[in-house]
Amino acid sequence: MSIDVSCTVPVAPAEAWRYLAAPGALRRLSPPFMSLRPVHEAGSLRNGEAVLEPRTALPGPLAARFGPRWVARHDPQGFVDGERFVDRCVSEPYATATGWVHVHTVTAGPTGTAMLGDRVEARVPEPMLTRVFAYRYRQMAADLATIAQFGSAAAPAATPLTVAVTGASGLIGTAVTALLGVAGHRVLRLTRPGGGLNAGRDDAGSHDDDNAVDPAPAHRSERVWDPAAPATDLLDGVDVLVHLAGASIAGRFTGSHLRKVRDSRIDPTRRLAELVAARDGATAMVCASAVGFYGADRGGEPLSESAANGTGPLAAIVADWERACEPARQAGARVVNVRTGLVLSAAGGMLPPLAAITRTGLGGRLGSGRQWMSWISLDDLTDIYLRAIVDPALAGVVNGTAPEPVTNADFTRELGAVLHRPTVVPVPGWAPGLLLGTRGADELALADQRVLPHALTELDHHFRYPRLREALEHELGAESLPTAL
Repeated sequence: MSIDVSCTVPVAPAEAWRYLAAPGALRRLSPPFMSLRPVHEAGSLRNGEAVLEPRTALPGPLAARFGPRWVARHDPQGFVDGERFVDRCVSEPYATATGWVHVHTVTAGPTGTAMLGDRVEARVPEPMLTRVFAYRYRQMAADLATIAQFGSAAAPAATPLTVAVTGASGLIGTAVTALLGVAGHRVLRLTRPGGGLNAGRDDAGSHDDDNAVDPAPAHRSERVWDPAAPATDLLDGVDVLVHLAGASIAGRFTGSHLRKVRDSRIDPTRRLAELVAARDGATAMVCASAVGFYGADRGGEPLSESAANGTGPLAAIVADWERACEPARQAGARVVNVRTGLVLSAAGGMLPPLAAITRTGLGGRLGSGRQWMSWISLDDLTDIYLRAIVDPALAGVVNGTAPEPVTNADFTRELGAVLHRPTVVPVPGWAPGLLLGTRGADELALADQRVLPHALTELDHHFRYPRLREALEHELGAESLPTAL
């Protein structure tokens, strides 16, 4: 069985090839709905080796690895620099079961465009492969458009930025570092003592703490970060610090849980801000935040960045978290706080379990369904971070949400439509309390916040997925296969 597909993208062939060869391309082009996730990038398209491993849709500790890894080895005999590379599956039982051989090509299309070609020889159902390439083509074209707009360091006159990232192995951190890699910037992972790449696998916007992709040795760059006592030279040579680390907010809102959430954010952020302040403007700071700042029950009130701080334990923590950046701001450094909404990704967070329940036909609105959900696709959030890193015009608080929030009933209906499943069985409003406790359910599952990205729309920021249906189709593999983008 084979599939031979192609798609024209509006960039020069050399730029398309540069993207494919850059660190981060594997992570950017691996569909989140696949049952295999990348854990190691090849160092070379000529003769490198990439590794993927099985994953489940289950959250937290239940998402333990199971099954053998898929190893894809690049064949030097099929390599033509700038035009073609080939990978073969060499690990069992996949090699015998599939006979996988994948030929990637980049050729000149009409009027200066690039023609991406993919031919796969494998015993794999064609519809599955069609979904994969529909995702890959759209993802690569959108990434290249973002890079061309405000993210590239690949132009001859451009200087790559050195970007230090905490929480680099979380869901958001992995996506941000991958996009920085394909944009040509240098990523410096700040890891906790004693763990290297696998240390401190968390970020402030994700409940999935195991999404890291191990870059090839030539691309790996790390420094040890002690949150309690960071070294005074931690940020030497760093142009931008991206601070994503923090314990997961999800959980029962007990006193101990809230202390863990607070302690993982406030003091570590303040200490980093003090280091940024000591850099005398040489380093900018982009720090995660959350729409929990606005409080859990704001109803239909449109909430721009100027809206008042809400009430409740999470709102208080987020307000203090943002204030912890003040040393950097007072010293004149550019500081951006990204108040993140509900992040949609089939690779982690709440979407995989929600999709799994919906596929059974038991999905339905939560409670009344009238509560507002301020969501954002992972790719759009990643674009916001990239812009915050490179655009000096962006400073202060930024709402990291899509421009069209929806009610829970609308969200449920759209998810069911994308998955072709009914959503007629409502979930009682008390049900989330069984897992999260009453306070946790009110602050998280039942939160009612209509948050709008006013600061970004004022800058005419382009969203890849301003509407929910398009975001869900991309994440869940329901897009059509394009021939040109």
